[in-house]
Amino acid sequence: MRSRYSAFVVLDAGYLLRTWHPDTRPASLELDPDMQWRRLDILSTVRGGPLDTEGTVEFKAHFRHNGERGVHHETSRFRRVSRRWYYLDEAA
Repeated sequence: MRSRYSAFVVLDAGYLLRTWHPDTRPASLELDPDMQWRRLDILSTVRGGPLDTEGTVEFKAHFRHNGERGVHHETSRFRRVSRRWYYLDEAA
């Protein structure tokens, strides 16, 4: 989760796509260079340990966009494939 947040900060769409599960990954990703990510707060995690194949992370990502402050609040699902974690989707 933290590495994906860092990729948003530095506008690394390639990394985001490589760490996105192939079942849900978009063909491309446009990142807004005016979006300034300021802080990531991990609120909770469920599973995602060494013996798990799935896990969730609830987080708040604080940002500034066009001079306005905002917070993106999400619970993300991740899946492990061949010992690597991939972002799956936003939990419903």
